[in-house]
Amino acid sequence: MQPSTSNFTSSTPTFPLNAWYACAYDVEVGREILARTICNQKMVLYRTLDGQVCALADACWHRLLPLSMGRLEGDELVCGYHGLHYNAKGRCTSMPSQEGVNPSACVKSYPVVERHRLIWVWTGDPALADPSLIADLHWNQHPDWAADGKLIHVKCDYRLVIDNLMDLTHETYVHGSSIGNAAVAEAPFVATHGDKTATITRWMENIEAPPFWANQLFQARGYKGPVDRWQIIRFEAPSTVTIDVGVAPAGSGAVPNAAGESDRSQGVNGYVLNTMTPETDQTCHYFWAIARNYSLNEQRLTHQMREGVAGIFREDELILEAQQQAINANPGHPFYNLNIDAGAMWARRLIDKMTEAERDKPLAGSPKSFVLKQVA
Repeated sequence: MQPSTSNFTSSTPTFPLNAWYACAYDVEVGREILARTICNQKMVLYRTLDGQVCALADACWHRLLPLSMGRLEGDELVCGYHGLHYNAKGRCTSMPSQEGVNPSACVKSYPVVERHRLIWVWTGDPALADPSLIADLHWNQHPDWAADGKLIHVKCDYRLVIDNLMDLTHETYVHGSSIGNAAVAEAPFVATHGDKTATITRWMENIEAPPFWANQLFQARGYKGPVDRWQIIRFEAPSTVTIDVGVAPAGSGAVPNAAGESDRSQGVNGYVLNTMTPETDQTCHYFWAIARNYSLNEQRLTHQMREGVAGIFREDELILEAQQQAINANPGHPFYNLNIDAGAMWARRLIDKMTEAERDKPLAGSPKSFVLKQVA
């Protein structure tokens, strides 16, 4: 098959703004000001006294000093330059040496939702901020699953992380000492897609388990031997990937039969939860977690799995940052797509569809104009 090509370098936007993006883990946001850049927009996050999270633009209306250099007084953010006070909605409530407050004095306030142990922010038109559009990562906070994860700051375009997750054949070559073996690269797969999702399904039957999963299966079930392994990767636009993974003793019923029935009870099942948030055009916040549905009360195992996956993702981080550096050094060079890139290609098409829908609809309050056009 002749590979198709796509040009990675483009003048069009690389991420939609009318979307929910994870901006912090819930434990990161408290009564200290947290500064973070999301989709090229600098913002501050903090909790009010009743525990609600708010997000404001990180620039004072008066002289643009970052509000992250200020302090909290009750529920209000005080600028560290001239002492202007802003409430949780971004409205200025007090100005120095004045009895009244200029009615135009406010900073942009972002819609925020706390869900699945993450703080989500809407970077586009606030009127479109429907919480039902937040990606489903319920495994991260469900009594039937034990989960933990971390945040990685990766110096690459967020789409490179999505490419990496949608094509797990790289495990054979990048993660051979942990989760990869030859079976991953050799196994056939099925690619499907919808209006907002793309899915890659891969089953590997009667194979040797890679070290990570062989250890998990032995600890949980006491089994050593050949396994049936599955990887079901689901992308949801614009930037979330969930991966249903696991192994079971070969022939134990985990592989779906003709009726689609499957019994994974003798195996071990995990979900790798990933949501990537653009920071800039060439950096991103990568929130991930690993969840399992076995040995739920073993905190030692939770820690062990989190640190094991952290080591695996460190290997990915090195690859992705080197790839971004090569892209920068070769502007205009096309990407060549092979069969294994089917999932990544569909993911990019879905992202492009979202960004193209916004291209001719500039947002009020964009970084170029928000100083003049802010509303409460």
